[in-house]
Amino acid sequence: MGRVADNLDAVGIWGFDCMEDKEKELRKGKMGSEKRSRRGRYYLAEEGGLPMYVATRGLYRMKPPTIIVPTSIRETVEELFEVHRKLDGSELNHNLIGLDVGEEFYVRRDLKVRAFRTYHAIQSQGYVVYFIKHKLKQEYFGLSGNEIKNLKASGVEITNTVTSPEIAFTGDTMSDFIIDENNSDALKARILVMEHLFEDTVKVEHARDYGHTHLSEIANYADKFENKAILLIHFSARYTVEEIQEAVSRLPPSLVGRVFALTEGF
Repeated sequence: MGRVADNLDAVGIWGFDCMEDKEKELRKGKMGSEKRSRRGRYYLAEEGGLPMYVATRGLYRMKPPTIIVPTSIRETVEELFEVHRKLDGSELNHNLIGLDVGEEFYVRRDLKVRAFRTYHAIQSQGYVVYFIKHKLKQEYFGLSGNEIKNLKASGVEITNTVTSPEIAFTGDTMSDFIIDENNSDALKARILVMEHLFEDTVKVEHARDYGHTHLSEIANYADKFENKAILLIHFSARYTVEEIQEAVSRLPPSLVGRVFALTEGF
């Protein structure tokens, strides 16, 4: 997990699900240092707190963020920004990208984001962050730097491209995303972040009615998760931290040590 976090921090990423608490973090100075000021530059988000977030970044003279949203709502989100511009005269500079399920956005040559389908009460999608490595082909091992340079200059493909899913974020979704064969990378990512998990005091049917995943469903699909770590976030306020931690502790042995409830600030 450390390697993933270090690399993402180095390029100034990431924020998922942009809500008003991001603005609070900025005001507290949590994202105000020169190193951290780049966070959120590529923002995979729900639209609720976007104008506030972009405005706060401008206040702190941070670089305008790139915001990724489903293509179907891109125009509406831009209209939302325009309303806020008319209300307070702010510029709200940003780069708004529309991304559909299966489409990719390259952050840089060795880092990209792909949208995958999720199953919520309304149209929804999650995102997988990939690291891309270009490794020298085995047949060229032992060649000098000049020889490799000449081969490359002559048009020879001297590397193999290796793409690895590092972080996946689901947003609100039913457990159906787990059995969607097109979502295998989300279940292979080193870190999977799952939102709005219902505890075992709520029936599975109730969770599904509202487009969410029940904790027992995670247990039932335990064999499908290949992730190094699964982070559970955005619990209902009806539960205490102790209740959440106790419920997570009862997950199957194959998930023990891999599933973590992020309850800080809960």
